[in-house]
Amino acid sequence: MIREATVLDIPRINELGSLLNDNFSSVNHLNDMLEDSLSKVYVYENDDQVIGFISATDLKETCDILSLVVDPEFRNQLVASNLIDYLISELDENLKIITLEVASKNIPAIHLYEKFGFEIVNVRKKYYADGDDAYLMARESE
Repeated sequence: MIREATVLDIPRINELGSLLNDNFSSVNHLNDMLEDSLSKVYVYENDDQVIGFISATDLKETCDILSLVVDPEFRNQLVASNLIDYLISELDENLKIITLEVASKNIPAIHLYEKFGFEIVNVRKKYYADGDDAYLMARESE
């Protein structure tokens, strides 16, 4: 089941987010995001346990996916695909483009985004703390 995140989900989202970035909880202010009308945070639950989440900033005509994380035990089970699909379905009808950054070495994530029509539009050199480049990917609205 996919639903909007609540404050009760913050500890688990931070735990999952730490798989992306050790500083996830200090960089992503989930309390503020949950109260902010521009932010969208959705969780995927399995047996009352949050196993994945997606967060984005929705500016009506543009949307930037900030984070997408799935518990490693539940990867390759369409959780990420379902979260992306759900986010897209919840966006404003005037949406023109969705963007995101993904590590250039994260081939599974790149393939996932390509499945949803995202294309690499730019490279952000040394974007991540480890010096890895990021691909800026974008998907125009249908």
